[in-house]
This record gives sequence, C-alpha cells and structure tokens, in this order.
Amino acid sequence: MAAERALAMATCTAPVNIAVIKYWGKRDTDLILPINSSLSVTLHQDQLKTTTTAAASRDFTEDRLWLNGAEADVGHPRVQACLREVRRLARKRRGGSGDSAARSLLSYKVHVASENNFPTAAGLASSAAGYACLVSALARLYGVEEELSEVARRGSGSACRSMWGGFVQWQRGERPDGTDSLAHQVAPEPHWPELRVLVLVVSGEKKPVASTAGMQTSVETSPLLKHRAEVVVPERLAQMIQHIQERDFEGFGQLAMRDSNQFHATCLDTFPPIFYLNDLSRHIIALAHRYNAHHGHTKVAYTFDAGPNAVIFALADTVDEFVEVVRRSFPPATNGDQFVRGLPVGSATLPQELVAAVVTEPVPGAVQYILHTKPGPGPQLVDDPSQHLLGADGLPRRRT
Repeated sequence: MAAERALAMATCTAPVNIAVIKYWGKRDTDLILPINSSLSVTLHQDQLKTTTTAAASRDFTEDRLWLNGAEADVGHPRVQACLREVRRLARKRRGGSGDSAARSLLSYKVHVASENNFPTAAGLASSAAGYACLVSALARLYGVEEELSEVARRGSGSACRSMWGGFVQWQRGERPDGTDSLAHQVAPEPHWPELRVLVLVVSGEKKPVASTAGMQTSVETSPLLKHRAEVVVPERLAQMIQHIQERDFEGFGQLAMRDSNQFHATCLDTFPPIFYLNDLSRHIIALAHRYNAHHGHTKVAYTFDAGPNAVIFALADTVDEFVEVVRRSFPPATNGDQFVRGLPVGSATLPQELVAAVVTEPVPGAVQYILHTKPGPGPQLVDDPSQHLLGADGLPRRRT
C-alpha cells in the first residue's frame, strides 16, 4: 500500500471548442474576466483532444511540466494559478478530515505531461483544451469534484468552455472576484445530431500576435470592440441560443458568420491593426458565400478564431459535396489520400453549373488538409494505465 501511495497518477482528455459568439477582451487580466459573454461548440475528442497526466509523489523534488514531449515552464503564472486553485479546493474539501494520505498528497510536488493531437497555437484553441485538461487531471488526482470551469478560466479564458460538451455559454459575470464568471451547458452534444464541423487547416504555424497580447491592445484602442461587447453581443447571444435550441441551421450559420466577421473587424479596428486572417482565409470566406448563393440558402457557415484556419459548420447531408468543392478549389499538393481526415467523407459528383458558379481560380496546395468532426463531450477520465503519459518514475514515457 505504501508503494501505491508513493506515486498517485491521473490522466484525462479534454476537447477543443470553437466560439460562434466570440470572446475578445478582458476586464481583469489576472482573473481572466471577459468584457462579454460568449458561446461555443465543443468538438469531438476522437478528432481533436489534449491528453494530460498529472502525478504526485513524495520522491519528486520539484514541480515539472512537459508539453508535447518537451519540458516547459511550470512556473508560468497561469499554470501556477490552476495548480494553486485546485489544491485550494482539495484542502477545503479535506477540511478537518483526518485523512493523512490525502494531506500528504497535497504536500508532494507534481509532474504534469500534456500532449495535443493537433497543431499547438495555430488558432485551433489549443490553450482551451490544454488548461481544461490540466485542471481536469489535477482535480482527479486530488479528488476534487467541485465546479471547475472557474478554475480552468484562470488558465485560459476559453478553457472554461472546454469543461463542458455540446453547446456552451461562458457567462461574463458581474462580480469583481470572478466567482460568477462561469461556463454552463446550453445543450448537450447529442442535441443536434446532424451538425458537422470541417476544420480547413491552411497553416499549422504559430500565430504572429498571441491572443493575450492582441485582445488587450483591442480593449485599449478599439471603440468598435466596446460597442460590440456592450450592445451587439448580448442580443446575439440570446439569438444564438434560440437557433441552437431550435436546430435552425439558417439562423445559426448566418449569425456565426456575422459574429466571426465582426470579431475580425475589431482586430482591424485595433491600433496598430491585427491581422489573423490571410489571403487564403478570405478565399474560403468568398467560396462559402458563392456556395450558399448558388444553393439559395445557408448550407455552410464559416467562423475564424485568432488564426487563419477556417472552421466550417454544415449539416451532414452537405459535407460530401462541400468537401469536393474545397478539393476542387484548393487541389491538394501531394497528400491526396491524406487530404480529408477524421470522420469519413463520401465521394460526390458536382453538377457542372455548381462548378462554374462556385469553383473560380483554384489555388493548388493552399489548404493543407480538412478535418471532419462533430460536437462532442467534455473532459473524460482515462482509466487505462497504459495510456498514462508519465511512467512509474514520473518522467514522460518514450513514445514508440
């Protein structure tokens, strides 16, 4: 038993989320309190996830952190904030209990290893999945079962939304201490079974202006952002929740596109301006509008976070045709067989009039690949010990 207690370990996975009503700008940078509420769709972990193992041992001499196999700064203020908050909740939970083993565990140093199965920091919400996963694994390690979205928010604002599956709202909150700035589920992942998500990866590179720096410059310099937060978002949030509850794709898609465009307009209104979209992103936006115009209604809807990769929402019966449109518009350079990843996509024959109206001036090799996914659940516990990222010595396992 003593040997078991010498090393405690827990592994969790957590999802990426994509905001359809965007969060941009903090009113408190330490507590990570937003200037407006936001709403997102949690993506399925079969395609996009972070896996994190947290271990505590009396043999560890210092806290350590590994990200995608490389040692990282465990002293990062946001990592420390999550660690401190989870430990605080664990101590509060223990209270006056005489469980000495639990108290010992809290005094041990921790080792944490985290891996993404997608590009880090390329506008694919890697920090959201990463911090949601860190908090979930630490909470499991210490036996904490409280509301955790507030803790995840201390790591990365959007991470609080990755603590739930399906469709999630992050409430702005009013209190200066942030205790009411929480995420809650608007609808669970099975609510809209036909909804599909296509991530068009145009760049796996790190973005030129990190979100944290970018959004604070926007708060300081963009009058449009202030108007957006105070006037536009509250109304849009109510509309978006209604569209989701009614599974109204026309309304959902139109609003997602408008909100994405306005978010990027606030980036342009920032001084000096921030450009997250590139020429390819704008090509994809134009393609989506031509495609919808050809069909006479909204069949696909784009949204872009702080990066050039497009996230396209569509219903399942549109996916095959639209993927073929993308393949014709951005012919794959070399990876024809690896161009579409994730959920299966069937073949489609495009009518000639659609090709003529929609596929104008193909740009070969511009889209690296398409990831096909759907809404999915929140963080999951990994029971299989062979999936731990740390070995019995508390160090990262060699991946074969």
